[in-house]
Order: sequence, then structure tokens, then C-alpha cells
Amino acid sequence: MTTDSLRSGPGATGRSSRDGRGGTDGRGSTDGRGSRDGRHSARLPVREHLPARDSATATDADVPVLDVVIPVYNEEKDLRPCVVRLNGHLARTFPYPFRITVADNASTDSTPAVAAALAEELPGVRYARLEEKGRGRALRTVWSASDAPVLAYMDVDLSTDLNALLPLVAPLISGHSDLAIGSRLARSSRVVRGPKREFISRAYNLILRSSLAAGFSDAQCGFKAIRREVAERLLPMVEDSGWFFDTELLVLAERAGLRIHEVPVDWIDDPDSTVHIVRTATEDLKGVWRVGRALAVGALPLDRLARPFGDDPRDRALAGVPRGLARQLVGFCFVGALSTLFYLALYSLFRLGVGPQIANGGALLVSAVANTAANRRLTFGVRGRGGAVRHQAQGLVVFAIGLALTSGSLAALGAASGAPSHGTELAVLITANLAATVLRFLLLRAWVFPERRTTERDDVEAPLAATAALPVRNESEEVR
Repeated sequence: MTTDSLRSGPGATGRSSRDGRGGTDGRGSTDGRGSRDGRHSARLPVREHLPARDSATATDADVPVLDVVIPVYNEEKDLRPCVVRLNGHLARTFPYPFRITVADNASTDSTPAVAAALAEELPGVRYARLEEKGRGRALRTVWSASDAPVLAYMDVDLSTDLNALLPLVAPLISGHSDLAIGSRLARSSRVVRGPKREFISRAYNLILRSSLAAGFSDAQCGFKAIRREVAERLLPMVEDSGWFFDTELLVLAERAGLRIHEVPVDWIDDPDSTVHIVRTATEDLKGVWRVGRALAVGALPLDRLARPFGDDPRDRALAGVPRGLARQLVGFCFVGALSTLFYLALYSLFRLGVGPQIANGGALLVSAVANTAANRRLTFGVRGRGGAVRHQAQGLVVFAIGLALTSGSLAALGAASGAPSHGTELAVLITANLAATVLRFLLLRAWVFPERRTTERDDVEAPLAATAALPVRNESEEVR
């Protein structure tokens, strides 16, 4: 990444270092993408309501509560009216100190001069120059260097009605949510744009829902906000530096269980937009494939984004029930139902060419490997590849016990009936599998994936020991 320069106006409140909150502080240094000395390994702190401040009495030395970034590339025409209008709107309506940062993505026209003039003219306006293009790169650079507890960005064309800005950041200021996005696809949104862009937007979000199981409605609206402590932990995991940056950020946040707040917006399409639709769509699809593959193999340390246990009332333990047991039972039953159907289908297939014992053993072996992998990830929440071989080996021992139960049942049936029908065989196998399933859950929970015993203080404050020992990755070690 190239070196960027920050220019601030007389009233700007930006700081290049923040005692461990974003810059170098003698204890660690950034890697150019937001990584900091291993503290990403700890869990996120409990969300808290930011203290109220009086913007009317704010001084130049005050740290802003909100930092709004405007990424631009060759926007000499629209930049000044955008910043002037946004600054006036915030000064009139926003009850906290704020900052506006213009992030110039290697513009080749007079955009740098316009941005520098605005930084000199308007209090609270800052100018950042990057020598490489990329909206994601600009946001990562400015957000990583910002000291504001709430970070946001919006497009320079101001297509989104500014009245949605306070509702966007309010849940982050209050501590209710981790990220917030404007949605043009919400039922109550009012949007003016052509059919081509409408189709592309809805088709893209349909792809995200079907391929990445995304729950948010609008990934690409240029109107988003994030709490700084979340950005510090999440940005090093985001690989894209272009238009897919937004989507990757949201998908990872959602998969990690962070709370995303959606705000319906009024939005008017900019007919002079310079976005290359086909190229952007192609890069987005490549990004969807890359992120989907990384999530499928557990290559992303999403547990670094976990909130402390008990931050959400829904996380509190039920009286008399070990923590996690209820959720594990639900996951195990779901995986078990699918595994049973898979096993029966394999048995019926193998039975066409071999005897019942060989068919049973082959079907159990294949389904056991799939069952252990699914329970490892979905039921017991084990991510990454560490210990996978040992878990599969232990799972095969559990499989052997199930094989003994089911094979013994088939042998007993054969001895009693001589030549039982296929339906009778399936009925006996289902009964034997029910008994094996109960034993399998107990063995998986107590032996294969045992829960680490911790004190209540550990549950609330301590990070996972293995995660805490992970080194901070540099840019070349990012997920590919």
C-alpha cells in the first residue's frame, strides 16, 4: 500500500496515533490493513452507549463521535457541493462532534486541490490522499487511522437522503448494533432509478442470499456505518480493496454473529455515475466465490469477532441446563436427520450390488465421515482445520460402535427370520440407529468435542486460548 497523506482544516480533530486504538503506540504497529499486535485475538468488548457530548461547546481538541468518509476519484465537479451540504446538515442536526474525511483514490484531475481547499476552509473536514485506486482501500486506510468511535461512509453524489444519516448511526452510538447499512430494497424505501440498475441490484442480492446465505437486503448501497472496535477487528479479515469490500465486510460480520441494523432510505440514482457495471459485477462474483470457499473450509477466524457471553440476553444460560446443551441438541438432531437420510440412501444404493452387511458398513463409513465434519462445525462450533484429523479418528471410533449395534441388529434379524424383506431391514436399522444416535451424541460431547471448563469470569472476559496465541497476519497472509 502506498503512503497516504492526511491534511486537516483548522477545526479538524483527527489524530494519527491513538494509544493503541488505531495507530502505533510503541506496543505494536499496523500492517497497512488494520492489523494490530495480536489484540484481534481477544473477544470484542461489550457494546456500550457512547457518552453524550454537546457539539455546541466542542473544542478543536475533542475527539469526534462520528467520522464520515467520502471516497472520491476524479470528482472535481461534485466534491465541493457534497461536502458543503453534508457539513451544513451535520452542523444543524447531529448532536455530537463530527468529522468529514475526503478520501482521494489517486485522482488525476483537480479533485486533490478541491479537497485540500475544503480542509482549509471548513472546520472538521480532513483530506486523505491515496496513490492507488479502490473504494475498499480508501475506507480501510481512513477507518484504520480514525479515532472516532463511529465510522461511516457515503457516496459523493449524495444519492441517499441525508435525513437517514442520524437513524443510521444512532444504533451504533447507543450500543445496540455493530454495523448499520442503508437499504434501497426495504419495503418502505423510496427509490428512483432505471430498470437496468434495479434488476442488477436485486439479482446481486438474490445471489448473495442463495450462495452465502446473506440476511441483509442491500449490500452495495453507498451508505454504511460501523463501530470502531468492530472495524479494528474486522478490517484485517477483508481482502477486497474495491467495490466488493462492502459485501465481504457484511458477510463476515453476519457470519460472526454481529448485529447489523438496516435503515430504509430514499435514494435517487445518479445518471452520471462512473461505475463500470459489467466489470464491477464480474469482480463481485469472483469475490462471492472466494468468500464462500473460505467460509466453507473454515479458513476465517470469525471467533475473534465474538461478543462476551451474556452481552445478549438470549445468550444467558437456562436454569439447570449446561450452557450450550440446548443449542447443541438442536444442531445434532438436524445433522442427525440429514445423516440418517444420507445413510439410508447409500445403504439402498449399495444393497443393489452387495450383501446387507457390506452395504451397511460402506453406508455407515461414508455417512460417519460426513456426520463428524457437520457436527464439528454446526453442532459444536469448531472452526478451522486444527484437530480435524484427530476428530475424524475419534469419530470413526464412534462409528465402529454404531456399526457394532447396527450390524448386530442385522445379524439377529437374519438369524430370526432367515430372509427378511428390504422394508424389515430398514425398520430394524432405523431402530438400531436411534439407539446409536443417543450414544453418539454423548460420546461426541464428552470425548470428541469436550467443552473447556472455565470460570464465569473466563466466559465473560477471556478470549479462547488458542485464538489468543495466533500471530497477526500481514497482507501476504490474508485469506486467498
